[in-house]
This record gives sequence, structure tokens and C-alpha cells, in this order.
Amino acid sequence: MKIRAAVLEQFGAPLAVQELDLAEPRAGEALVRLVACGVCHTDLYTASGADHSGYAPTVLGHEGAGIVERVGHGVTSVAPGDHVVTLFSPQCRECVHCRDTRTNLCLAIREQQNLGYLPDGTTRLSRDGERIRHFMGTSTFAEYTVMPEIALAKITRDAPLDRACLFACGLSTGLGAAINTAKVEAGATCVVFGAGMVGLGAVAGCRLQGAERIVCVDLSSERLELARGQGATHTLHADDDVVEQIVELTDGFGADYTFEATGNVRVMRQAVESARMGWGLATVCGVAGRGETLDVVPRFLITGRRVAGSSFGGVKGRDQVPEFVERALAGDIDVDPFVSHKLTLDEVNRGFELMEAQDGIRSVIAFG
Repeated sequence: MKIRAAVLEQFGAPLAVQELDLAEPRAGEALVRLVACGVCHTDLYTASGADHSGYAPTVLGHEGAGIVERVGHGVTSVAPGDHVVTLFSPQCRECVHCRDTRTNLCLAIREQQNLGYLPDGTTRLSRDGERIRHFMGTSTFAEYTVMPEIALAKITRDAPLDRACLFACGLSTGLGAAINTAKVEAGATCVVFGAGMVGLGAVAGCRLQGAERIVCVDLSSERLELARGQGATHTLHADDDVVEQIVELTDGFGADYTFEATGNVRVMRQAVESARMGWGLATVCGVAGRGETLDVVPRFLITGRRVAGSSFGGVKGRDQVPEFVERALAGDIDVDPFVSHKLTLDEVNRGFELMEAQDGIRSVIAFG
């Protein structure tokens, strides 16, 4: 079938919206008609060429939601008409990682997905016979996509898809960092560095876990106000002395849990240094630039602080994303403030411009 999609032709250049061919789903795959897709920093990171593992040509986009149109042989967990959220982090439910509660990093299709291919080592996207690779196993900057069954989370049809798409990456990453990775305890003091999509999700996750004090740190007063709307009890403007401010705010000890959601290695260090001596846990969610390293003074670790990384918030997508969507419908998670701009597919590059200008939280592409 013919589809329109946004193609990364070369790094550092605008995406080109053009017509491509999309083949039918094979065994274990499903054809999804995209209804909405968020424009995430990871898409921009790859398009810029900063991601050393990036490839082109490819159709970017991974924060999608849509409706299943057709399925390939053997598909049982989704059917035509089902509403789904796309998962760049799949869940096969069978590999050693899926069966272990300590990680969400499914191993089933990881190798081929990292290379831009579907599980059988081929692509469904092409242009005049030239194969176009799939991005993060999803490629949702397109009217339609073909994805593995194990990378689709079936959700209730009651959920607006232009809100549900945020759970495909940013929002779930923040929520999961607090709920799954850090396992924030009731009554805890938490600090979240960064009030973008992931950081605001972490603030909401800390609130849902019953944290008593939630401090959010950011450069933007507007974003800090959004953080208060998600449950932040205190806000601080990012500054060189923010660690000292946090230590003072926490009676000289530091926070029980800190979260870094900026991708800035300097901020990662601040997250470690503002964690409480004895048991403080710093959770790193942001993606640093190529070749960057985290510089931590060993005494901060020797005195009991710990550092944890969190990919997709430790979320096992097919199981937990539908639960998050239900909590949003129940009013536990306020998703509406996150959607700052509505775009068409032809305006995808405008989404990158808005992100670079830090204008709003999330631009969402609406299809059709």
C-alpha cells in the first residue's frame, strides 16, 4: 500500500514527507493506522546525527497510538479494530528478562530492532525498490506502520489516542522511573531535575507513590508551574547552587530519591550530590550526548548514595501501559497539560523547532 511518511534522508537535514510503499504484515506482525504521534527528543537526537547508532534513510517517530487494521499469521493478542500504543521497548513475555521483575529490557528482537529491521531481518518500508529502515521498531511519523505484535500495547477504546500516544515513551518513562525503578515510598522526599515530558511524568509518579515532598528543578518558570499541577510541592530555578538549596531544604541531608530528566551530565551529577547520605537513590533517565561521561566524586557513593539507570521507566509495556492509560481516564494522571501543540504530518519539522525553542511540553501530530 502507498503511505505518506516523514523520512530522515541524511543527518542534520529536515525530514522529508513523501510517499512510500508499505508491505503487508507478516507472521507475528500487525498493520496499524496511526491516529496520533508525539514528537519526542529522541527523534530529534537521531535526526541531528548525535546518536552514533542512528541510520538513514529511515522513518522516524516512536511515540504513537492508533488502530489495528490487519494482522499477520499467528497474531493473537491484538485484532483489527483494537486501539494500541506503540512500544519501542517490546515485551515478549517469554525471554529471561521478560520473566524477571528486575528489568523491562526484552531480548526477543533487540538485535534486529537496533539495526532498523523487523524481527526477520527485513523491512516493510520501501521506495522505488529501495528499503527504508524502521526506527526503534516503530516508525510512527507515518500514516500507517507495520510492527511486531509484541511491541503493541492494547488499550481501552475509551482513551483519546492523541493523549494515549504520550504513554508510548516520555510520560511512561517518567512515571515508571518513580514507580518501578526507584520504587518511591510513601512519605518520601523527592527531587526531579527537569520539567519536560519525562520530568513531569516523574513528578506525577512520585505523587502517585505518596511522596510527601516533591521538589522540581528547571530553568523555566512556566514549566515549574506545570510541575506544581502534577504534584510538585516545591520548585527551584536551576542554578549552580541548586544542590546547596536542596540540602538546606532537606535539613542538611538531601532527598530520599532524585531523578534526572535532562540528559545533561552536569545535572546528573547534581542529582547524585543532592541525594541523601545513607540511602539516597539518584535515578538517571536522560540520554547524554555521544562520548559524555558522568563524573561522580566517590565519597558520595561511599556514604551510601546509589545511582540507577532507567530505560522506559522499567515499564513492561504490554502489561503496564494499559494500566497507566486507565489511571489517566480515572483522573489520577492529568495528561491534557502536556499537549502543547497540535500539528499535521507536514509540520513535523516544526515540532523539532518548537522542541529546540523549549516551546511547550509535547507537540502531537494528528493524522487524518
